[in-house]
Amino acid sequence: MTSLRKNKTILIDREAASALELVKCDLLQPLNGLMSQAQKRSVIETGFLTDKTFPIPFILAPAGAKNERIIKSLEIGEEITILCDDEEFATLIVEETFQTDPSIRTKHIFGTSDITHPEVERAIKRLGSWAISGEYTIVHAQSHQNLKNKKTIKKAKELINAKHTTALIMSANPLHRANEHLIRQAIDTSDLLVIFLLRPYNTNNLDYTLREESLEFFINNFLPKNRVLVVPLEQSYLFAGYHEHIINAIVTKNYGCDRLTICRDQIGLGIFYDENTGKSIIDNLVGIDLEIKLESEYVYCNECTTLVGKNTCPHGQHHQISYHADSILELLEVGLLPPSILIRKEISAFLLSKLFPDRFKKLEKLYYDIFPVEGLLKEHTENDFYLELMKLYQTTSFT
Repeated sequence: MTSLRKNKTILIDREAASALELVKCDLLQPLNGLMSQAQKRSVIETGFLTDKTFPIPFILAPAGAKNERIIKSLEIGEEITILCDDEEFATLIVEETFQTDPSIRTKHIFGTSDITHPEVERAIKRLGSWAISGEYTIVHAQSHQNLKNKKTIKKAKELINAKHTTALIMSANPLHRANEHLIRQAIDTSDLLVIFLLRPYNTNNLDYTLREESLEFFINNFLPKNRVLVVPLEQSYLFAGYHEHIINAIVTKNYGCDRLTICRDQIGLGIFYDENTGKSIIDNLVGIDLEIKLESEYVYCNECTTLVGKNTCPHGQHHQISYHADSILELLEVGLLPPSILIRKEISAFLLSKLFPDRFKKLEKLYYDIFPVEGLLKEHTENDFYLELMKLYQTTSFT
C-alpha cells in the first residue's frame, strides 16, 4: 500500500533500497548517509571519506521523468516519502538537490561509461539526472536480514570464541571444485569462515535458493559446519564496478570479520607489480583494519593429477583445466552432467534435478534398465538417477 501522508513521493527500485539499508545498518561505515554535492566531489577527487578509503560517491538519483520533476520542485527542509515496490519505504528531510550526470557516475562506478558494457547499460537505465540528499528514516524495510546476519555472525564468533573471522565473497554459480578448495583454504587459517553469497539483480544466474542449498549441502556433509556461515549479500551496483573489492572489504569489516580472502583471478582486482612485489587495488585501503589475503587461481593439472594453484604448477596451460563457472553453468543449463573433476557429483545431481524436474517419462524403467540393482523395488528420484549415471561415467575398464 502507499503512504497516507500527503508528502511528495519519489519511487526507487529494490536495488537502491538495499543500498540505503546497508547504510542504516552501519555496513558501509565510514559512510552514514546520503552524500551532499560537496561530499560527492571530495570523494571523487580524493577517494576518501573522513580520512578513510571510500571509492565512490553515494547519492540517490533515481531515473524517471516523474522522479526528476519531483526532485527539482523540492524545497530545503521539506519531507518526502520514498516508495519501493509501491510501498512506503522511507521518509527523507531534504537538505539539498543537485544535478548529476548518469554517464559520469557510471564511469566512477565501473571505470567506463561505454554503454556496450552490460553493467553500464543496465545502470544507465536506472540512474537519473537529479540527486537528493538529506537525513532519511526507513519506515518499512523490505527485510531486516542485514541486522539478523550481524547478530548471527556475532553469536557464532562467541560460541567458538573465534579470534579470527574470515570473509569469502562468492557467487557459487555453480559451486565447483575450485570454489570448494578456496573455502577449505580459508577455513584452514581461520576460526570462523563467513561466506557471503551474492544475490544479484540480473537473471544470468542460478536461482539464489539453488546456490544456497548447494553450498549448505557441501558445508553440512564435507566441512566442520560449526565453523562456517552462509550470509546473503545483495549484489547491487555498489558491488559491480572495479571498486567492488574495496566495497567488499568495507562491508565485511563492518559485519565483524577481520580477514578477507580474495582469489587472484577475480575481475576488477587488477594485479600489478611494483618493485617486484604483486600489488592490487586493495593495497590502497586506508583506515580499514582488515587483513586481506590473495589466493592463487586454482586449476586441475593432469600431470600433477590434483587441484593446484597456478603459481605452484610448473606444467603450463596445456596441462591445466580451468574452472570457468559460466561454461560449467552452460553444461548444466542444457541438461548435461558435468564431469566430477569440475563439480561434485552430488551438486550436479541436485542442480539438474531442480533445473529439469520430471525430465524422464519413465524414470523407474530407465533406472532399472541401465543400472545394477539389488532386486528390491525402490522408488528413485531424478537426483538418484544422476548420481548413478555419474558412477557409470567414472567406470574406466573400457576406456
